[in-house]
Amino acid sequence: MSEIMKLNKSKKYIIALDQGTTSSRAILFDSGCNKVYSSQKEFKQIYPKPGWVEHDPWDIWESQTQSLLELIRDSNIDINLIGSIGIANQRETIILWERRTGKPVYNAIVWQCRRTSDLCKKLEKDGYTDLIREKTGLLIDPYFSGTKIKWILDNVPGLRKRALNGEICIGTVDSWLIWNLTGAKNHVTDYSNASRTMLFNINTLKWDDELLSLFDVPKIALPEVKFSSDLFGISDKKILGKEIPVTSAIGDQQAALFGQACFETGMAKCTYGTGSFILMNNGSKIQKLKDKMLCTIAWGLDNKIEYALEGSIFIGGAAIQWLRDGLQIIKTARECDELAEKVTNSNGVYFVPAFVGIGAPYWDSSARGAIFGLTRGVTKEHIAMATLQAIAFQVRDVLDAMRQSVTSELKTLRADGGVSVSDVMLQFQSDVLNVNVSRPKIIETTALGCAMLAGLKIGLWQDKEEVGKLRSDDKIFYPVKDKSKNEQLYKVWKKAVLRTLKWID
Repeated sequence: MSEIMKLNKSKKYIIALDQGTTSSRAILFDSGCNKVYSSQKEFKQIYPKPGWVEHDPWDIWESQTQSLLELIRDSNIDINLIGSIGIANQRETIILWERRTGKPVYNAIVWQCRRTSDLCKKLEKDGYTDLIREKTGLLIDPYFSGTKIKWILDNVPGLRKRALNGEICIGTVDSWLIWNLTGAKNHVTDYSNASRTMLFNINTLKWDDELLSLFDVPKIALPEVKFSSDLFGISDKKILGKEIPVTSAIGDQQAALFGQACFETGMAKCTYGTGSFILMNNGSKIQKLKDKMLCTIAWGLDNKIEYALEGSIFIGGAAIQWLRDGLQIIKTARECDELAEKVTNSNGVYFVPAFVGIGAPYWDSSARGAIFGLTRGVTKEHIAMATLQAIAFQVRDVLDAMRQSVTSELKTLRADGGVSVSDVMLQFQSDVLNVNVSRPKIIETTALGCAMLAGLKIGLWQDKEEVGKLRSDDKIFYPVKDKSKNEQLYKVWKKAVLRTLKWID
């Protein structure tokens, strides 16, 4: 394989596969980290029961290959100039498939799914909170993969026995994509994705036998764990007409942290996507947290592991989608901004979008969404403003908790993701945090991060410092509103959140 990793200097491009919760994208980057072309395909969301979220694994694969093939066709790129492929993926979503046929045995259970809430409550009641936190850096919550895997093994007849016999593969979405990309040759994942399963020990960097026993998951079914910038396999020639090495795999939020060049301890980013995810670089240190933040593996690079503090917000841009698809008061996401720009405040309206429970720093799967402060004077413009403010308030919740755990001062929050195009939201974010908020020229930092890691492996770039210099700001938002007024708004927000907690008995 070593000869494959020697970069032919004529190869100037990297393809990033950004497999997300609602769509799959393929993005072509050049050696200057410039976005050259992209293709995107949405796929179906499946809601079998309230609080349950699934994907058809074939929809994930087909939407990703369609976007990849369309990229190659429509960009008119010479495929011989493509050095490698990188993968960033929705995390915690879990897929089980037959090793012999590649056929999924059940739908993918998505990270948003809350079906294992009762199991999580039982684990907490039985006293496993500290054990799991010590080994994995995570909290017991349906969000993570471990209880999802157990649920599938428990509910598909005969499946656990087949898994014990080595007939079944278990993997996060990166593993599923790599398995199919390489023609069923490689069952692998990276450290960042493994660290989200609640089965991987971030201290020993191994699948943990005690946790595997607790969840009754056969180790033989789990993937090999590699560095985030590594050779994960070679693409099947049948797919693109040419073999191309896959040289990075990383969870989407860690990819965004890398793409934002948050390489120093204390640097932080927020990805405003379907959910909102705040990560802060913590270097080589595993942070022992007393609050409800997470410590997770950021990436593995140059034979080293770096860690990050993380706060996960389940509903970010999904709240805007609800205005569009549920309430139908907007037709496009952009209309939310247009409505909000027509008013100067939310007229006392507070929207807590806890549709599937509420994440960091509360971690309450029994919470449910609510809109407070409604009067006859409230209009759809005020609700649009309250929706954008809710996204920013949730980020403040997380960063306040993070800042209690670290000594370094946060001077700038780096923002990316689809919702970061909203000037209204980012300006309010800067005000309510009282720090600068920086939006980069390339907001697809998830794709950019995995492209950077892929390019580093084949020598397109030499080190993190080189790729870090390629990042540039599109706009910086500075706090402009009176701090005391923002603190009063935030105080009421906290009251609204408390009234949504423990809603479901």
